[in-house]
Amino acid sequence: MPSGNVTDDGKLSATAGAVVFDRSKNGSGASTGRVTAASSNWTPPACYYAPKYTPAQMEKYKEAIWGVDSTGYQWDASQREKYVNGHPYKDFNKDKAGKGYWWDSYVTPGREGDPGATDCNEDVFWVDTGDTPPANIRQAITPEILAQLAYAEIRVPSTEVDLAPAGVTKVNLPTWAWLDTAEFRPVSVTASVPLLNVSATTVAEPVSLRIEPGTGDAVTYPASGVCEIAGGRIGEAYAKGRARETPPCGVKYLRSSGGGSFSFRATVTWRIHWTGTGVAQAQDLPDGTFGADQDVVVQEIQSVNR
Repeated sequence: MPSGNVTDDGKLSATAGAVVFDRSKNGSGASTGRVTAASSNWTPPACYYAPKYTPAQMEKYKEAIWGVDSTGYQWDASQREKYVNGHPYKDFNKDKAGKGYWWDSYVTPGREGDPGATDCNEDVFWVDTGDTPPANIRQAITPEILAQLAYAEIRVPSTEVDLAPAGVTKVNLPTWAWLDTAEFRPVSVTASVPLLNVSATTVAEPVSLRIEPGTGDAVTYPASGVCEIAGGRIGEAYAKGRARETPPCGVKYLRSSGGGSFSFRATVTWRIHWTGTGVAQAQDLPDGTFGADQDVVVQEIQSVNR
């Protein structure tokens, strides 16, 4: 099955799928990753319906598979009855060329193996320009679905935090934790279907950092382990001479890591919302999270006996 956008001149563009993404304001770099919805029962759609063929393209596509990829004579005959013989379409709707498009399903890139990728199993159907798809067609492209597809494209920085004082972490001494606020700023992706003149922009904003020491023998600052963003900062950078002060964001280990290390995990929560065609007021989507582990070696404070 060919993929690509149908354009006004009836040609397929080079863009895979019907949706075009503008990632110019997205997170970038080798250390970025994809946010995961904090709500485990929600995920962007694995498939959707959108324009795919002009009448001429539909004829070429169907004629190519009839008798080759068909399931037999009866199936071919039923398809010809539907799209050629007028029940309900006649001659691939060639008389409507330039007045609409044949819509078909697309699988969201990267979701090909998901069970939900097979949910869009309706036959190819026609939609006149300016009309909405039939009411029974679930997951026909809308600004909201575009926003959800853009959600899947959001990339955010790695959450490896700075820890101080520098060097090996010491038992019973607070360790300060913070993130580079220059990197942790709002990011966004815009998804659009130019043919339909619809678009949606999904924005992700960092709101908090959760720290998990990797052992129960530790105290976090604050006690919840969640450092809220304040004054545009995530935590506070350590300054020399503050080793024994209580950090606004950090951890105090109560025992050493022995000959190994603790797996310290830092997870940033991103608040996600969208606006789009006909939707001026921001609409919420499930919060997203992205975390990373780093090894922390904790040693006993060495005392000198005199």
